[in-house]
Amino acid sequence: MVTRLQQWIGLSSAMFVLVAPVSWAEGSEIKELQRPAKTLKEWRAQIEATTVQVTGVTLDRTDAGLDIVLETAEGKPLQVDASKFRREGNNLIADIPNATLALPEGQTFAAENPTADVATVQVVQQDASSIRISVTGNNALPKTEVTLKTGTLAYSLNPEADEPDEEIVVTGEQNRYRIPNTSTATKTDTPLRDIPQSIQIVPQQVLEDQNVTRLEEAIRNVTGVVNTFPPNFANGSFLAIRGFGIRDDQGNVLRNGLADFIGARQIDFSHIQQVEVLKGPASVLFGQGTPGGVVNLITKQPLRDPFYEINATIGNYDYYRGTVDLTGPLNDSKTVLYRLNAAYQNTGSFIDFIESERVFVAPVLSFAIGDRTKLTLEGEYSSSKGGVDLGLPAVGTVLPNPNGRIPLNRTTSEPFAKPFDAELYRIGYTLEHQFSDNWSLRNAFRVSSRDATQDEFLITSLEADNRTVNRRYRFREFNVTSYNFAVDLIGKFSTGSIKHQVVFGVDLGRFEESGTGTTRSIAPLDLFNPVYGQPLGDVTSRVGEGVVGDSLGIYIQDQVTLAENLKLLLGGRFDLYRSTSEDLLAETTTSESGDAFSPRVGIVYQPIPPISLYASYSRSFTPSFGTAADGSTFKPERGTQYEVGVKADLSNRLSATLAFYNLTRSNVLTTDPNDPSFSIQTGEQRSRGIELNLAGEILPGWNIFAGYSYIDARITKDNDLPIGNRLLNAPENSFNLWTTYEIQQGPLQGFGAGVGFFFVGERPGDLNNSFQLPSYFRTDASLFYRQGQFRAALNIRNLFNVDYFETSYSDTFVFPGEPFIVQGTISWQF
Repeated sequence: MVTRLQQWIGLSSAMFVLVAPVSWAEGSEIKELQRPAKTLKEWRAQIEATTVQVTGVTLDRTDAGLDIVLETAEGKPLQVDASKFRREGNNLIADIPNATLALPEGQTFAAENPTADVATVQVVQQDASSIRISVTGNNALPKTEVTLKTGTLAYSLNPEADEPDEEIVVTGEQNRYRIPNTSTATKTDTPLRDIPQSIQIVPQQVLEDQNVTRLEEAIRNVTGVVNTFPPNFANGSFLAIRGFGIRDDQGNVLRNGLADFIGARQIDFSHIQQVEVLKGPASVLFGQGTPGGVVNLITKQPLRDPFYEINATIGNYDYYRGTVDLTGPLNDSKTVLYRLNAAYQNTGSFIDFIESERVFVAPVLSFAIGDRTKLTLEGEYSSSKGGVDLGLPAVGTVLPNPNGRIPLNRTTSEPFAKPFDAELYRIGYTLEHQFSDNWSLRNAFRVSSRDATQDEFLITSLEADNRTVNRRYRFREFNVTSYNFAVDLIGKFSTGSIKHQVVFGVDLGRFEESGTGTTRSIAPLDLFNPVYGQPLGDVTSRVGEGVVGDSLGIYIQDQVTLAENLKLLLGGRFDLYRSTSEDLLAETTTSESGDAFSPRVGIVYQPIPPISLYASYSRSFTPSFGTAADGSTFKPERGTQYEVGVKADLSNRLSATLAFYNLTRSNVLTTDPNDPSFSIQTGEQRSRGIELNLAGEILPGWNIFAGYSYIDARITKDNDLPIGNRLLNAPENSFNLWTTYEIQQGPLQGFGAGVGFFFVGERPGDLNNSFQLPSYFRTDASLFYRQGQFRAALNIRNLFNVDYFETSYSDTFVFPGEPFIVQGTISWQF
């Protein structure tokens, strides 16, 4: 096993080495560094080789405001990090690393009173390898829109906290596939290269180019993550990250950094700006969660400038969808902004009798209360109806069946079945206040509620004739409500030459769920000659239960800058949790509680600015409820991960990450060998693997989002399952590539095409490893045209109509993937 893992490590390393020179060769200043520095003289020579000379500075007054234009020697790109632009008093400041001034008139540039509210503009040599741009206002921050331009890129210097990072860049010139910063992983706005953790962000442009409307479609782009529940199941999204399953209704899917227990299926992607996946344990900042990682959904926020878009899509299987996106200011001073996203979708399915419908509305209001305080109010309403399909037997789908193959459109449900019917409400606020340039407070609260009913027809067994399935019918009615509150104090200070960025936070959560269910018998079904419409039988069981969970978390994190190229991340969290369960029929109540401490430590070393070497250690916890044979309560499950990796900015528009990890899940419940009616916590599972990601723009108009993952996820200790068995739905090898090209000039300007390749290797269909889901290779494609405010696109998923299987839970729950899907979209911005 070690030998095979070493082979894959070698292969991934070789891929990284081969990719890097190709990308660096395109406009990169580090292509000459063929060996590491061994002396101080060599080190200085290499640093000097990476600097770019600024040979000219000009100011252009435009209708929009003031442009500061930097010209560089030979047109070389500058390493601009807009996330580090800041304000100090009346000054807007931008520091540009690895740059020197080489102006004909001297080493500084200065201009006085270029506009009515700008006193001076200065460009000076800050130190040996960086320059500073300062824009000073007359008695206040400039209201003039100040834009820094270098080459084909443009960046706003004005503080725009209510706009996403990627919208800082001028429309038409933005880097569409590479997001350099995240605020989720550290709860501070931090460059990805400075975070000792593998993080992937699927940006808005990728979501648009692929016409993504569901979480499962978005995460196909993320290495090491697979969908583990079918597209025709309406009650939630189930994923596996690094081999370990997560559920969106158990707090593993965040919304704007807050845990959410309602379910991502009820969110419409018309309201999503980007999807962030934090791989590995994340309990330090976000509390309980499985060890594989968390998914954070960033919602669209109001913009200062008016923007309106309508979008209509039609496709096969009676697919109809329309969306509206409206945003802008509500007053002349632009202190009150709004955004409204709305969607309607109605579609059939390749599965018999499965249809769905959704209505979605999401209003957002933001208020600038003075210069340093901002309040954002958000709401959502969603009404969803959809049929529920619970899969087919393995025999006849992935395993041979003497009767032939079961048609993949076959369902064990009934035409008269009531669909999953849910109404969801969310409302909340975010309050941000800046005490000074270095200290700020952020407070967020959200309450979410969902009422739902559902009919299910479950396979209980397959008869000896390999064609008849026994079934049971279950009707469920349930309500889920969650409350989440968090407050963070964020500060920057120095101890001598060492810089600190500290987050101290407290969060509170409450989860309430109540439900009733009725189970009835129903006649068996012949999967090769089904006779539907048979009446329901007698009631065989009833259930009524309620659960209330409360949690309190206190955490602290320090991002320590020991030197400009050496950064340390330290964090710790203490949690208290309590769960109360009630049997509504028996009128009994049980209560359990526990606590957990979760640490995280990581280090980032940057030998040269574009390269980050990192290592980290982190832990997570998940409560385990119940009692052992001796009456003792269970400890929480634990996730422990060691990770090392390399992050590289291959150019100013293209980045890559190579990560190696060892992740262990411990305290897993398994049968007590001395009393099989009880459990003990001696189970253990382990996942080791490699991930390689590449995202950004290769050439003007040519974007790429790609990755490869190797996962060796196995059972290492258990009393029920064989040691060495692979974990459910965890492929050893998977690969994703999505790339688009848009013609940049000439009569065909605006035309473009995209192609996607998605490979998922063979993986176990159950924890007993009794059968395997076969590997598959799926091809997607798109054609699009953009001209001014108009956009038209044609998206195809599973271009070659390949039969494949999405996921499985047992030999009676195997789910086929979607066949050939084609959708056409027209959108208009005004």
